[in-house]
Amino acid sequence: MTSPIIVQVAVDKPLRQFFDYVWNIKQLGRRPEIGQIVEVPFGRGSLVGVVVQVSNHSKFEPSKLKAVTQLAPFPALDKSLMQLMEFTSNYYIHGLGETLLPSIPQYWKKPKNWSKQQGALTEETAISQSVHDQKIQNNGKSKALNNPILSAELNPDQAAALEILKSKKQTSHKNGFGVTLLQGRTGSGKTAVFLNWLASILEEKNSQILILVPEINLTPQLERSVRAHFPGHTMAVLHSALPEKKRGMAWYAAQIGRARIILGTRLAVLTPIPNLKAIVVDEEHDASYKQQEGTRYSARDLAVWRAHQQQITIVLSSATPSLETWQAVQNGRYELIKLNRRAQGGSMPEVRLIDLKDKNNQSAGANKIQLSKPLANAIEANLKKQQQSLVLLNRRGYAPVLTCLSCGWLSQCPQCSAYLVLHKPGAITAKPVLSCHHCGLVKPVPRSCPSCGDVDLRPIGQGTQKIEDAIGLAWPAARILRIDADSSRRGRGVEQMMQAVHAGEVDIIIGTQMIAKGHDYQNISLVGVLDADARLYSHDFRAPERLFAQLIQVAGRAGRADRAESASLEANARDVLSTVVNVGGIIYIETRHPDAAVFQFLIQHDVDGFLRHLAIEREEAQLPPFSFQALIHAEGKSLSKTLEFLIKLKQEIISNLLPEQKITIYDPVAKSMVRLAGTERAQLVIEATQRNQLQVVLDQIDGLLRTQSQGRISKKDKIRWSIERDPALI
Repeated sequence: MTSPIIVQVAVDKPLRQFFDYVWNIKQLGRRPEIGQIVEVPFGRGSLVGVVVQVSNHSKFEPSKLKAVTQLAPFPALDKSLMQLMEFTSNYYIHGLGETLLPSIPQYWKKPKNWSKQQGALTEETAISQSVHDQKIQNNGKSKALNNPILSAELNPDQAAALEILKSKKQTSHKNGFGVTLLQGRTGSGKTAVFLNWLASILEEKNSQILILVPEINLTPQLERSVRAHFPGHTMAVLHSALPEKKRGMAWYAAQIGRARIILGTRLAVLTPIPNLKAIVVDEEHDASYKQQEGTRYSARDLAVWRAHQQQITIVLSSATPSLETWQAVQNGRYELIKLNRRAQGGSMPEVRLIDLKDKNNQSAGANKIQLSKPLANAIEANLKKQQQSLVLLNRRGYAPVLTCLSCGWLSQCPQCSAYLVLHKPGAITAKPVLSCHHCGLVKPVPRSCPSCGDVDLRPIGQGTQKIEDAIGLAWPAARILRIDADSSRRGRGVEQMMQAVHAGEVDIIIGTQMIAKGHDYQNISLVGVLDADARLYSHDFRAPERLFAQLIQVAGRAGRADRAESASLEANARDVLSTVVNVGGIIYIETRHPDAAVFQFLIQHDVDGFLRHLAIEREEAQLPPFSFQALIHAEGKSLSKTLEFLIKLKQEIISNLLPEQKITIYDPVAKSMVRLAGTERAQLVIEATQRNQLQVVLDQIDGLLRTQSQGRISKKDKIRWSIERDPALI
């Protein structure tokens, strides 16, 4: 009698174990393979899972096992991807199923779509669909080729950088691994360098490349550049804003090797790419590469691991590299290529600090402008020169809080340790509302104080909407555009708004951090940063590093174009701009702490000097990258019970799990935002000097917690818990 074929299947549940099923070759039409996506019965319903083991035996009687229901109509996930998933699961202390399944597009986790696509998923269909999408998104090749990133010849610095990268090209996978930091000033042409390098990689038959970007808003611009640079290659674009089916088809095109170029946000690092030969992580320092829920992985770190696993070259590109990456260069683990000048010959913008403690700089009440005098005067002068200005305020809405002048009532969110933000009509609803930016609660603005009944309610502070109104009153003839999460959600999307900026249809751009990253503005000569101190002093030890990176990025939006080459300008505009040829622009930063290291290094555009300063501070404090950290997250209905849960956990770790491990366990504390969406949150920080020591301890903690829990909820206290490696926020 022939032994039955048993497969173990991973499903998206907070469990470490897999589930046994019988594989019926006659019904499914083929033998099982590791990596196949299948539908299986589970409980009273069914789930989609992935085959992770194949055998002829089970600890259960085969007659009691249920059978795999159906098989997805595409190849099994390749071996290298399954190894990446297993590493991700182990390193980030998460079940393989709850790591692997979320990486598969939702479209393919609906078995009803399998039969629908059974006969349609031919190679020809995938190719024609991708090429069709490419033609639509190009909107004509000539328009995309006008992108300044691609239209200019490489300067000597870029050409030299390209030759160094090309020299690393390997014809085989043997000893092909290497990490290179491509560090260059904003506007130095890093994108042109790595695109030309990737072109050399694609010369190899069937080779595939992966390009990661930190945020969806950056994808369209880079997508146009990539499509224009590689008009003959099929590209798969992957991010969460895509329609479900389109994302599924792009993922499929990558999986079967037909998409030669894969461009996407952090989840794209977990895409099956069977012929992967090179990886680029653009803006590698960006915090958006860190997943903040589920398996809390770092896409940048996984990209490096994937490159090592497949023995290929990876390029990390940034004007302001993370301290972790910069330190790896100093230690000789990563190689460095630097671009020290702007690609089109312009100089770096001049940085001017506006000390808000100086009364001479403070705005006059009569003019109703929410800007300092120097910045207001600079915008006035810029408008006269017919040049664009950009104003950055990293706070959307009209005002951060609403208050009662009589009793001091504040618009506190009932579900979070945060205030409800005042939004004017048009942003979220047709009427003014109070909105929580953390839990999403939206409430109408009260007509009178809920506490004392006084009708005199006033907004405190300012957001992008308030600045937009104030600037509109000050310069009524100016064409003003606000770009933030609210404005992009209603009406024109970010891409359309950016096109208006590039076309010169806007005089003043107001926005949050989304306007500071990666966009290649050609006509902005003035940047103003409001409330720069908000992120300077924070509980997060990485706050100065992030602020510095943001300021360098937004400063780099100014003066990117070589005005002498703007041949297509109207005659009258040319006359005005001829006086500012090769001027790098100016950035004004409003602060009450002009002597802070962040600002002093920024004035000199001294990225390496600032990172060196940071490294000294971090090493003295033994903070990452000079130590390794993990967080035990806990949340429940009561803060006291949540803290008690973590206190007991700490005691158990110390008494039972750490006889020879050298680690530090800090006392449990409430999170900086204690209450979120009705739950009380706390955390336990664990620190080690060696990565392997921390891994051993976290595996032990995970095993301990799972014996006391059902899924990720403790049986006794009903506390939800999770473990996070290399947390971005402490």
